[in-house]
Amino acid sequence: MKQGIHPSNWQHDCAVTCSCGNTFVTGGSKKAVQVDICSACHPFFTGEMRFVDRQGRVDKFQKKMQAAAAASAAATSKAKKAVKQKVEVKSYKQILVEQQAELKTQKVADQVSEN
Repeated sequence: MKQGIHPSNWQHDCAVTCSCGNTFVTGGSKKAVQVDICSACHPFFTGEMRFVDRQGRVDKFQKKMQAAAAASAAATSKAKKAVKQKVEVKSYKQILVEQQAELKTQKVADQVSEN
């Protein structure tokens, strides 16, 4: 082992206390350690299906998911409305061709009315 990298205040009787009430002794650089979760209450070790969420991360994630679902539903309904109201867009060339055709029909109609 390397010399000089280990803490000088190492204690072989560090008491670890969990928020569930479980306590055990291990080694550490402090005399006592307070933890939020241990092997006695963690869902992986106990087999229980529950959320371990001290800082509200699960609720925050679920709120984000609900907001995203609502936003996507609104976007799809807005897109459907846009498709229904979509007006045919004509190019400049198409407009010119239509106007030329109208002028020709008017010219023919004027010649027929003169005769």
